[in-house]
Amino acid sequence: MKNKDPNYVVKVEKAIAEKYGEETIQNPKAQWSDTKEKEYVKQLKDLYKTSNEKDDHQIDVGGVFISEKLITKESKRSCPICSTYSFKSNDDIYMAKFDCCEKCYIQWIEGREER
Repeated sequence: MKNKDPNYVVKVEKAIAEKYGEETIQNPKAQWSDTKEKEYVKQLKDLYKTSNEKDDHQIDVGGVFISEKLITKESKRSCPICSTYSFKSNDDIYMAKFDCCEKCYIQWIEGREER
């Protein structure tokens, strides 16, 4: 573009307005007012209030509030074969698919999956 057209932006806005309507090229703040702002803030407060009310019961465990749902869940971090507790992400994969840790999978299951 050797010669830049100073009216390029105006032409693009005009083309957009013709294709999609005048509302597409208006500034969003043009339709905003103080009453809409107050209504929006009220809706946000109501949303946060209802979301906080829907939270499940929390239990104080050593000075920290923990969701009751998290406490009642059984942990699947222990391998039922070797009884080791693991934080490895690989063990999560093997635990979900083969119900054992990666080490037990390699030792006892690998090559015998079909059986």
